[in-house]
Amino acid sequence: MKKSILVFSFLWALMIGGISAQTLKFNANGKFKIVQFTDVHYIADDPRSAVAIERIGEVLDAEKPDLVVFTGDVIYGKPAEKSMCAVLNLVSERKYPFAVTFGNHDDEQGLSREELLKIIQRIPGNLTASAEGVSGVTNFVLPVKSSDGMRDAEILYMFDSHSYSQIKGIGGYDYIDFDQIQWYRDNSRKYTASNGGMVIPSLAFFHIALPEFRQAVVGESVPFFGIRKEKVCAPLLNSGLFASMKEMGDVQGVFVGHDHDNDYAVMWQGILLAYGRYTGGDTVYNNLSNGARVIELTEGEKSFRTWIRLKGNHVEQEVEFPESFLRPRK
Repeated sequence: MKKSILVFSFLWALMIGGISAQTLKFNANGKFKIVQFTDVHYIADDPRSAVAIERIGEVLDAEKPDLVVFTGDVIYGKPAEKSMCAVLNLVSERKYPFAVTFGNHDDEQGLSREELLKIIQRIPGNLTASAEGVSGVTNFVLPVKSSDGMRDAEILYMFDSHSYSQIKGIGGYDYIDFDQIQWYRDNSRKYTASNGGMVIPSLAFFHIALPEFRQAVVGESVPFFGIRKEKVCAPLLNSGLFASMKEMGDVQGVFVGHDHDNDYAVMWQGILLAYGRYTGGDTVYNNLSNGARVIELTEGEKSFRTWIRLKGNHVEQEVEFPESFLRPRK
């Protein structure tokens, strides 16, 4: 039995091109679709999690994405391995490639981030990796090739946003560390150089929102789309990732989770800051019906569409970046 499972996994990996990030590419129509699930907070065999499984399957079958990204807090109970596999297998069995960035609760269920990563990497379709010598575990880059496969047309940055503050006297959540920011800057320069000195449009995914998510909406001076029902639970200290993104000039959108009752998208200083839609069941607090955020990229364009998909194939908050944020709201 074990041998047959290994053979299946190997053949499946060959079919989608293995776990190499280079397998991602725009389709013949120049489109690339990402489904973002966040805060699944899954607990194996807990009936409160049934709606999370239902929604993930429903969204996947409706959207048929080119990539699925889980932005943290996939699991919320023991046994950790069973819980993690139950969620990720929903994607794997449909043969969609997927990536995971850890949240602050994933490694509180009896297994470390490193142990969870090994489990994730055994599941067919996984693209999750870990950059050596960089703080955290789920820091990696996923290039998306052009439809002809000849060049990198989009770059997806995945960050480990850690968990809780490690500085004495500073409470709340941790920040993305300076060596992670340098890792991003180094990669950004590399991809720009490989593209003849022109930046490649990029997106970033992680769990805990940047302080700029709060700054963007606190003055209520910029248009945003979506729901804002709780304060932004960002780190108290700002390590400067957003400033680096502005300086490098490549990142167009940042997608996070963590705050269950927020799903808004706001353009701040030319970058879209967007929450995913809470995907989990009733294992933790939530006042929004669960669903997912969808992002559709178009090859060769510095714009993209994004929307929220909910139960019963209901779609809302469909916007185009940056156009929707430049014109007055009706």
